[in-house]
Amino acid sequence: MRTISRCPGAALDVHLLGRVEVSADDGTPVRLSGRHAQALFALLVLSRRPRSRDALAADLWPDADGASSAALRQALWLVRNAFNGAGLDPDAILEIEADTIGLQPEARIELDTDRFEECVLNADCATETAVELYRGDLAEGLGHDCFAAERERLSDLFEDALSDVGEQRLRRDDLTGARRAAEELLARDPLREEAHALLIAIHGLTGSRSQVVRQYRRLRAVLDRELAVEPLPESEATYRLALVRTLDRSRARAAALGQGSKPTLVVINA
Repeated sequence: MRTISRCPGAALDVHLLGRVEVSADDGTPVRLSGRHAQALFALLVLSRRPRSRDALAADLWPDADGASSAALRQALWLVRNAFNGAGLDPDAILEIEADTIGLQPEARIELDTDRFEECVLNADCATETAVELYRGDLAEGLGHDCFAAERERLSDLFEDALSDVGEQRLRRDDLTGARRAAEELLARDPLREEAHALLIAIHGLTGSRSQVVRQYRRLRAVLDRELAVEPLPESEATYRLALVRTLDRSRARAAALGQGSKPTLVVINA
Protein backbone atom coordinates (compact mmCIF):
# COMPACT_ATOMS: atom_id res chain seq x y z
CA MET A 1 0.00 0.00 0.00
CA ARG A 2 1.23 3.51 -0.76
CA THR A 3 2.47 5.71 2.07
CA ILE A 4 0.96 9.15 1.63
CA SER A 5 3.43 11.96 2.19
CA ARG A 6 2.69 14.14 5.21
CA CYS A 7 5.36 16.74 4.39
CA PRO A 8 4.36 20.41 4.27
CA GLY A 9 2.76 21.35 0.96
CA ALA A 10 -0.54 21.65 -0.81
CA ALA A 11 -3.19 19.40 0.78
CA LEU A 12 -6.02 17.75 -1.12
CA ASP A 13 -8.88 15.45 -0.20
CA VAL A 14 -9.47 13.13 -3.15
CA HIS A 15 -12.45 10.80 -3.60
CA LEU A 16 -12.07 8.17 -6.30
CA LEU A 17 -14.67 5.72 -4.99
CA GLY A 18 -17.80 6.61 -6.89
CA ARG A 19 -17.59 9.93 -8.68
CA VAL A 20 -14.19 11.61 -8.86
CA GLU A 21 -14.25 14.53 -6.42
CA VAL A 22 -11.36 16.72 -5.30
CA SER A 23 -11.29 19.46 -2.68
CA ALA A 24 -8.71 21.54 -0.85
CA ASP A 25 -8.15 20.92 2.85
CA ASP A 26 -10.43 23.88 3.66
CA GLY A 27 -13.29 22.25 1.72
CA THR A 28 -13.00 24.35 -1.43
CA PRO A 29 -14.02 22.11 -4.35
CA VAL A 30 -11.61 21.58 -7.23
CA ARG A 31 -13.85 21.28 -10.26
CA LEU A 32 -12.20 19.04 -12.84
CA SER A 33 -14.00 19.65 -16.11
CA GLY A 34 -14.40 16.68 -18.38
CA ARG A 35 -13.81 12.95 -18.09
CA HIS A 36 -10.27 13.08 -19.47
CA ALA A 37 -9.11 15.66 -16.92
CA GLN A 38 -10.64 13.59 -14.13
CA ALA A 39 -9.04 10.41 -15.49
CA LEU A 40 -5.62 12.05 -15.82
CA PHE A 41 -5.63 13.33 -12.25
CA ALA A 42 -6.93 10.00 -10.95
CA LEU A 43 -4.05 8.20 -12.68
CA LEU A 44 -1.52 10.60 -11.18
CA VAL A 45 -2.96 10.18 -7.69
CA LEU A 46 -3.09 6.39 -7.91
CA SER A 47 0.49 6.06 -9.13
CA ARG A 48 2.03 8.77 -6.86
CA ARG A 49 5.10 8.78 -9.09
CA PRO A 50 6.01 10.67 -12.26
CA ARG A 51 5.01 8.86 -15.42
CA SER A 52 6.02 9.49 -18.98
CA ARG A 53 3.65 11.48 -21.10
CA ASP A 54 3.58 8.66 -23.63
CA ALA A 55 2.54 6.13 -20.97
CA LEU A 56 -0.22 8.40 -19.67
CA ALA A 57 -1.49 9.05 -23.18
CA ALA A 58 -1.45 5.33 -23.97
CA ASP A 59 -3.49 4.62 -20.82
CA LEU A 60 -6.06 7.30 -21.54
CA TRP A 61 -6.29 6.91 -25.34
CA PRO A 62 -5.06 3.39 -26.18
CA ASP A 63 -6.63 3.43 -29.65
CA ALA A 64 -5.51 6.92 -30.68
CA ASP A 65 -2.96 7.20 -33.46
CA GLY A 66 -1.29 10.58 -33.30
CA ALA A 67 -3.69 12.91 -31.53
CA SER A 68 -3.19 11.57 -28.00
CA SER A 69 -0.35 13.96 -27.13
CA ALA A 70 -2.53 16.95 -27.96
CA ALA A 71 -5.40 15.46 -25.96
CA LEU A 72 -3.03 14.94 -23.01
CA ARG A 73 -1.94 18.59 -23.15
CA GLN A 74 -5.58 19.66 -23.17
CA ALA A 75 -6.42 17.42 -20.19
CA LEU A 76 -3.39 18.72 -18.29
CA TRP A 77 -4.43 22.31 -19.01
CA LEU A 78 -7.90 21.56 -17.62
CA VAL A 79 -6.38 20.06 -14.44
CA ARG A 80 -4.14 23.10 -13.93
CA ASN A 81 -7.07 25.43 -14.61
CA ALA A 82 -9.18 23.60 -12.00
CA PHE A 83 -6.53 24.16 -9.32
CA ASN A 84 -6.23 27.82 -10.28
CA GLY A 85 -9.99 28.15 -10.04
CA ALA A 86 -9.89 26.77 -6.49
CA GLY A 87 -7.21 29.25 -5.46
CA LEU A 88 -4.45 26.62 -5.42
CA ASP A 89 -1.05 26.80 -7.05
CA PRO A 90 -0.91 24.00 -9.64
CA ASP A 91 2.88 23.89 -9.40
CA ALA A 92 2.63 23.06 -5.69
CA ILE A 93 0.66 19.95 -6.65
CA LEU A 94 1.79 18.89 -10.11
CA GLU A 95 5.36 18.04 -11.09
CA ILE A 96 5.51 18.71 -14.82
CA GLU A 97 8.63 18.03 -16.87
CA ALA A 98 9.26 17.88 -20.58
CA ASP A 99 8.72 14.12 -20.72
CA THR A 100 6.96 13.27 -17.45
CA ILE A 101 3.98 14.33 -15.33
CA GLY A 102 3.48 13.49 -11.68
CA LEU A 103 2.62 14.92 -8.28
CA GLN A 104 4.95 16.99 -6.15
CA PRO A 105 6.50 14.84 -3.39
CA GLU A 106 5.44 17.48 -0.83
CA ALA A 107 1.80 17.43 -1.89
CA ARG A 108 -0.35 15.87 0.84
CA ILE A 109 -3.06 13.69 -0.62
CA GLU A 110 -5.86 12.24 1.52
CA LEU A 111 -7.23 9.47 -0.66
CA ASP A 112 -10.46 7.61 0.09
CA THR A 113 -9.20 4.41 -1.53
CA ASP A 114 -6.37 4.37 1.01
CA ARG A 115 -8.75 4.96 3.91
CA PHE A 116 -10.97 2.12 2.70
CA GLU A 117 -8.13 -0.33 2.19
CA GLU A 118 -6.48 0.54 5.50
CA CYS A 119 -9.79 -0.10 7.28
CA VAL A 120 -10.28 -3.45 5.53
CA LEU A 121 -6.80 -4.61 6.55
CA ASN A 122 -6.93 -3.20 10.10
CA ALA A 123 -8.53 -5.53 12.64
CA ASP A 124 -9.31 -2.52 14.86
CA CYS A 125 -11.46 -0.91 12.15
CA ALA A 126 -15.03 -2.22 12.06
CA THR A 127 -16.05 -3.93 8.83
CA GLU A 128 -19.22 -1.84 8.86
CA THR A 129 -16.99 1.24 8.67
CA ALA A 130 -15.14 -0.16 5.66
CA VAL A 131 -18.45 -0.78 3.88
CA GLU A 132 -19.57 2.78 4.63
CA LEU A 133 -16.32 4.17 3.21
CA TYR A 134 -16.94 2.46 -0.12
CA ARG A 135 -19.14 5.02 -1.90
CA GLY A 136 -18.95 3.30 -5.27
CA ASP A 137 -16.58 1.54 -7.64
CA LEU A 138 -13.30 3.21 -8.54
CA ALA A 139 -13.69 6.21 -10.84
CA GLU A 140 -17.31 5.33 -11.48
CA GLY A 141 -18.52 6.84 -14.71
CA LEU A 142 -15.08 6.90 -16.32
CA GLY A 143 -14.89 4.22 -18.97
CA HIS A 144 -11.12 4.20 -19.36
CA ASP A 145 -9.76 0.65 -19.35
CA CYS A 146 -6.68 1.72 -17.39
CA PHE A 147 -8.76 1.66 -14.17
CA ALA A 148 -10.19 -1.83 -14.71
CA ALA A 149 -7.64 -3.89 -12.77
CA GLU A 150 -7.57 -1.61 -9.71
CA ARG A 151 -11.34 -1.19 -9.84
CA GLU A 152 -11.80 -4.97 -9.75
CA ARG A 153 -9.30 -5.39 -6.90
CA LEU A 154 -11.02 -2.81 -4.71
CA SER A 155 -14.43 -4.19 -5.66
CA ASP A 156 -13.36 -7.65 -4.49
CA LEU A 157 -12.23 -6.19 -1.15
CA PHE A 158 -15.57 -4.43 -0.77
CA GLU A 159 -17.59 -7.53 -1.60
CA ASP A 160 -15.61 -9.58 0.91
CA ALA A 161 -16.27 -6.90 3.54
CA LEU A 162 -19.96 -6.81 2.61
CA SER A 163 -20.16 -10.58 2.99
CA ASP A 164 -18.59 -10.33 6.47
CA VAL A 165 -21.03 -7.56 7.42
CA GLY A 166 -23.98 -9.73 6.39
CA GLU A 167 -22.75 -12.59 8.57
CA GLN A 168 -22.13 -10.24 11.51
CA ARG A 169 -25.63 -8.77 11.21
CA LEU A 170 -27.13 -12.25 11.12
CA ARG A 171 -25.29 -13.18 14.32
CA ARG A 172 -26.68 -10.01 15.93
CA ASP A 173 -30.21 -10.99 14.82
CA ASP A 174 -30.32 -7.94 12.55
CA LEU A 175 -32.13 -9.90 9.87
CA THR A 176 -33.20 -6.85 7.88
CA GLY A 177 -29.63 -5.57 7.71
CA ALA A 178 -28.30 -9.02 6.86
CA ARG A 179 -30.82 -9.38 4.03
CA ARG A 180 -29.88 -5.94 2.70
CA ALA A 181 -26.17 -6.86 2.64
CA ALA A 182 -26.84 -10.22 0.94
CA GLU A 183 -29.07 -8.67 -1.72
CA GLU A 184 -26.54 -5.91 -2.46
CA LEU A 185 -23.80 -8.51 -2.77
CA LEU A 186 -25.85 -10.63 -5.17
CA ALA A 187 -26.72 -7.55 -7.23
CA ARG A 188 -22.99 -6.99 -7.70
CA ASP A 189 -22.10 -10.66 -8.23
CA PRO A 190 -24.80 -13.36 -8.54
CA LEU A 191 -22.10 -16.01 -8.09
CA ARG A 192 -21.34 -15.06 -4.48
CA GLU A 193 -22.49 -18.34 -2.93
CA GLU A 194 -22.20 -17.07 0.65
CA ALA A 195 -24.82 -14.39 -0.10
CA HIS A 196 -27.26 -17.03 -1.37
CA ALA A 197 -26.56 -19.09 1.76
CA LEU A 198 -27.18 -16.03 3.93
CA LEU A 199 -30.60 -15.50 2.35
CA ILE A 200 -31.39 -19.20 2.79
CA ALA A 201 -30.52 -18.89 6.49
CA ILE A 202 -32.67 -15.76 6.87
CA HIS A 203 -35.65 -17.47 5.20
CA GLY A 204 -35.11 -20.40 7.55
CA LEU A 205 -35.41 -18.05 10.53
CA THR A 206 -38.34 -15.94 9.38
CA GLY A 207 -39.71 -17.18 6.08
CA SER A 208 -41.54 -20.15 4.65
CA ARG A 209 -40.26 -23.48 3.41
CA SER A 210 -41.06 -22.42 -0.16
CA GLN A 211 -38.82 -19.33 0.21
CA VAL A 212 -35.98 -21.51 1.45
CA VAL A 213 -36.39 -23.92 -1.45
CA ARG A 214 -36.67 -21.14 -4.06
CA GLN A 215 -33.46 -19.47 -2.89
CA TYR A 216 -31.66 -22.81 -2.84
CA ARG A 217 -32.84 -23.53 -6.39
CA ARG A 218 -31.58 -20.12 -7.52
CA LEU A 219 -28.19 -20.96 -6.04
CA ARG A 220 -28.04 -24.34 -7.76
CA ALA A 221 -29.16 -22.87 -11.07
CA VAL A 222 -26.58 -20.08 -11.20
CA LEU A 223 -23.75 -22.38 -10.12
CA ASP A 224 -24.73 -24.98 -12.72
CA ARG A 225 -25.16 -22.42 -15.50
CA GLU A 226 -22.01 -20.39 -14.87
CA LEU A 227 -19.59 -22.87 -13.30
CA ALA A 228 -21.12 -26.34 -13.74
CA VAL A 229 -20.54 -27.11 -10.05
CA GLU A 230 -22.64 -28.11 -7.04
CA PRO A 231 -23.14 -25.92 -3.95
CA LEU A 232 -20.47 -26.14 -1.27
CA PRO A 233 -21.06 -28.50 1.68
CA GLU A 234 -21.61 -25.55 4.04
CA SER A 235 -24.31 -24.18 1.75
CA GLU A 236 -26.00 -27.58 1.74
CA ALA A 237 -25.82 -27.67 5.54
CA THR A 238 -27.33 -24.18 5.75
CA TYR A 239 -30.16 -25.31 3.46
CA ARG A 240 -30.94 -28.40 5.53
CA LEU A 241 -30.90 -26.40 8.78
CA ALA A 242 -33.20 -23.77 7.25
CA LEU A 243 -35.69 -26.48 6.26
CA VAL A 244 -35.62 -27.92 9.78
CA ARG A 245 -36.28 -24.48 11.25
CA THR A 246 -39.28 -23.85 9.01
CA LEU A 247 -40.63 -27.28 9.92
CA ASP A 248 -40.12 -26.62 13.65
CA ARG A 249 -41.99 -23.32 13.38
CA SER A 250 -44.82 -25.03 11.52
CA ARG A 251 -45.11 -27.71 14.20
CA ALA A 252 -45.04 -25.09 16.95
CA ARG A 253 -47.87 -23.17 15.26
CA ALA A 254 -49.87 -26.36 14.81
CA ALA A 255 -49.38 -27.24 18.48
CA ALA A 256 -50.48 -23.76 19.53
CA LEU A 257 -53.59 -24.03 17.37
CA GLY A 258 -54.34 -27.46 18.80
CA GLN A 259 -54.08 -26.18 22.35
CA GLY A 260 -56.36 -23.29 21.54
CA SER A 261 -59.07 -25.52 20.05
CA LYS A 262 -59.40 -28.21 22.74
CA PRO A 263 -63.04 -29.28 23.18
CA THR A 264 -64.79 -27.91 26.24
CA LEU A 265 -66.69 -30.37 28.45
CA VAL A 266 -70.22 -29.16 28.97
CA VAL A 267 -72.12 -30.65 31.96
CA ILE A 268 -75.91 -30.60 31.63
CA ASN A 269 -77.82 -31.02 34.85
CA ALA A 270 -80.75 -33.36 34.47
